[in-house]
Amino acid sequence: MAVLVTRPQPDDEATAAALRARGFDVLRAPMLRFEAVAFQDDEDAHYGAVIVTSANALRGMAAHLAASRLLKLPLFTVGEHTAAAARDAGFSHVIPAKGDASALRDLVLASVKTKVLKKSATLLYLAGADLARDLAGELGERGFSVVTQTTYRMSPVTSLPREACDAFAASRIEAVLHYSRRSARAFLEAARAAGVEISALAVPQCCISDGVAAVIREAGAPPSHVGSVAGRKCLVRGVGPCFALHIALRPTAESGKLRP
Repeated sequence: MAVLVTRPQPDDEATAAALRARGFDVLRAPMLRFEAVAFQDDEDAHYGAVIVTSANALRGMAAHLAASRLLKLPLFTVGEHTAAAARDAGFSHVIPAKGDASALRDLVLASVKTKVLKKSATLLYLAGADLARDLAGELGERGFSVVTQTTYRMSPVTSLPREACDAFAASRIEAVLHYSRRSARAFLEAARAAGVEISALAVPQCCISDGVAAVIREAGAPPSHVGSVAGRKCLVRGVGPCFALHIALRPTAESGKLRP
């Protein structure tokens, strides 16, 4: 029996390792594919700080960062995971929030009071092509000038790996882990294309949030087999210790609320 991880690469590797360390067999089926978007820096633009809601935003412009003037600016991140990626990329003044968009917005606002940032400063928001929340708009409503630069997109994967298809056919999948609404929808489409009907699939579906769980329920999955681990008691049954799955899902909590 195995747990199927649908998290995009390369983060799926960390999740798989965390689950294996807790005794689970793991299969990987990334349902979104990372694609970098060319970054065009306006040399005439003057920024007071950079804001980032996903480590992928930095990954998307890695080639540009080697000698970038942006490295000298304060960089606000949504949480510690993204902060670590920023430090690895060369940013020296990294200021992490506590894991969600509201915390990041409030951190930026508070930085004016602590004089880390001037209210008149222009913020550069490095973002993905698809955003679950208009953070730039929220900051704009509070008087900030925000320039959004798209540095990556996540494209749906249209098919399941052969190993996953064979495992479903042999009833070897013990649970499926879902990390975003978009990846859940991509999984459903790929499963249907492979002849796997979610409505007849009595396999626990463990989701990062209630919103993701709703996508799976709406597709017809048995309600008793769909649950989330963020914000309330885990509802997933038959997967072994729910705590282990919570640990495996938790590293994406900061990004799961902000990007697909």
